[in-house]
Parts: sequence; C-alpha cells; structure tokens
Amino acid sequence: MAARKRRAANTSAKRRKGGPRVKRTRSGTRTGRRFDASAGPLGGITVVDLTRILSGPYCTMMLCDLGARVIKVERPGSGDDARAIGPFTAAGSAYFASVNRGKESVALDLKRAADRRAFERLVDSADVLVENFRPGTMERLGYGWKRARARWPRLVYVSVSGFGDSGPLRERPAYDMVVQAMGGIMSITGEAGGKPTRVGTSIGDIAAGMFAASATLAALHQRHLTGKGARVDVAMLDSQVALLENAIARYATSGQIPGPIGARHPSITPFGAFETRRGQLVIASGHDALFRKLCDVLGTPALASDARFATNESRCQNEPALRAALEAALASADCDAWLARLEAAEIPCAPVQNVAEVLAHPQVRARNMALSIDAPEYAGLLVAGNPMKISTMRERKSVKAPPKLGEHRERSSRERR
Repeated sequence: MAARKRRAANTSAKRRKGGPRVKRTRSGTRTGRRFDASAGPLGGITVVDLTRILSGPYCTMMLCDLGARVIKVERPGSGDDARAIGPFTAAGSAYFASVNRGKESVALDLKRAADRRAFERLVDSADVLVENFRPGTMERLGYGWKRARARWPRLVYVSVSGFGDSGPLRERPAYDMVVQAMGGIMSITGEAGGKPTRVGTSIGDIAAGMFAASATLAALHQRHLTGKGARVDVAMLDSQVALLENAIARYATSGQIPGPIGARHPSITPFGAFETRRGQLVIASGHDALFRKLCDVLGTPALASDARFATNESRCQNEPALRAALEAALASADCDAWLARLEAAEIPCAPVQNVAEVLAHPQVRARNMALSIDAPEYAGLLVAGNPMKISTMRERKSVKAPPKLGEHRERSSRERR
C-alpha cells in the first residue's frame, strides 16, 4: 500500500512539472509526449498546412501564434502563390511574411510517390491538417476526409473553401472580392447613395480564417474528450453571412433592404464620424444620458431637450439635422481639442487614424501589436502582433521570420526517422 501511494505521488509530481508525456503513433493513439508550456497554449500541437494565399494561412497563423508548430507543405519551385504577391522587400514578399511568420516550410509534390510518402509521414505525427483547395481536390489527391479519417482517426481535418463542401456552388472557386460581393458586405459599405464598396481589408478571406481557427480549437477540445478527430468545413461565403449582424435583423423586422449609410450606425444616433475645424473624430453616444452629456460638452444643451432629438428613435429619424447641428458646434475647435474634452467627460470617442498613425500609437505599441521580424533581411518591416493575450503565454516583442521555400525539409526528414 505504501509503495502504491509513493508511485501515485511521483506520477502526480511529474504531471505538475509538465504533464504526461505523449507519443504519437501511426494509428493515431498518443502516449508519452510532454506539453510544451513555453510555446503557448497549443505547445506540442503540430499542424500540417496545405494552404495558400490568405484564408487558410490566416487560420494557421492564428494557431502558430497560440504555440502550435505549423509546417507548410508547398509546391516545389514556386511555393505558396502569396510568395509572388507584393509589396516586396529584399527578402521576398512582405504580404507572404505577414501571414506566414514563424511557420516551417517543406516543399513536396503530392503527385510524386516519394513526396507522398514524406507527406504521409508528416501527417502521421500531426494533430491538425488544414487545406484550402477547391472541394474535391484532396479526394483526387487521395487524401480526402474519408480516407484520412480511416488512416488518422485522431486527426482534426480542416477545409476552408469559397462555398463549402455542400450546396450548388460547392465546386466554384472564390476570392475575397467574390464573397464580399455575394455575401452582402459590399452592399452595405460606403456612403449613402454610393456604389457598392469593398471593405478595405480582405475580410472575405480573414473572416473565414478566423472561423476556421476557432472551429479547430473546438475540434481539438472535443478530441481531448472523445479521442476522435473531426472534419471542419468553413466556407468564405458562410463567414460573410455570419458577419452581416444588424443588417439581417433590420431586414427581417422591416422588410426593407439595408444599404450603405457611410460611417454612421444604422440604429444608434449620434454614433459615427464627424468633421471638426480640422480633422475627423468618431463619437459613440450610445444612450440618452450620454447624448445629454455630449450636448453639455459641445455647449449645445438645448439639443438634448429638442423634441427631434429627445430619444434615440427620434435622433435616428432626424439624423441629418442632428449631424448638421453637432458639426456646427464641432467646427469651433480642432479634433485634438475636442478629443481632450470628450475623453474628460468619459464620452466614447476616437480620432480617425490612418495606418501610419495606428502603428505609431502608444496603445498599439504597449500591446505589442506592431512588431518587427527578428531577421536582418526583414529590417524595417512591421507586421501585426498577436491580439490573443493569454496569461500563461509569453508576450513576444518580435516575431520569427517566414520560412524560405523548402527550408525545413531536412529537419522534418530527420525527425521522422
């Protein structure tokens, strides 16, 4: 009995030091490998990344930022198409670097027998596979979900595509612009009466990548509980529909098709961008008490008792008149002066900043959201930091360089022996 207690105590102590050691085998069972806490919450998780351009790489970048080891499998010779997309630095594509920093690269031709064997050995030791080919491509290569599930039962298999793995548009290719147009985002973006406008970032790709990363984490948690992997199927078009938010609610309740209304909010007023004597600022006055406080700061208390503006509903109905009155008051001082007064009164507000101002802002810098790449060939290049702050994860002051094409094949081959 005493010996049994000592063994149990020793086991508990080992787990406290680093958790049970876990070893992956070809069948998908795992024993003996140790969780790498220093890497992040996903330390010890290996991702085989077959993705290219943006939606898939954005997903795997998020997993990499959380500590996973991400091994990009790229075409020999040319690699990820994003390597040829500008802007460029002396080291290569800054666009590619921005979403592939910290990953590894193995160049494989999945139509060659030797490279297929190398790829399969990679997946033998992986937790997650992510691909963003057109549906049907992985099946033609012999690595579709059904075959993968049979061979690697613990694998989380993630597919990101334009329209998903079902529906009449299943096999149609898509780009960011295509799904922004089809998903309705462009129809509600821009100035009132203007033409449909693309969102200024590739929200069609990025949203799909974010949803895919979130679903991957859920599937990994489910595997932890059940021992079984799962298929994740994320469509770019679905992701755009999920982002329509208030527009769906307004259409469903009123029957009226929403259109672009510039920088203002469709259901809250005043809630938008306003001109000052010099510069624009945003004011977010979300309820009646804040509106009355705003009127006091602007020196226009009579507006708060004006029947046209007494409630949020009446302010929304009379938004053009209210905007004119507010901007007449704001024209008496510059943006910075008004920001100081509004902040002192605790009224939500902000300057409308350009990209250079964002990257230089003390708050952005304090949160390590504008980082350099720790490689001399990328000197001067900034990339976005990791917005996912977790107490157990070391905060990075820089990021690792993106991989050179095929840079890590020799290392991966040694590990698989």
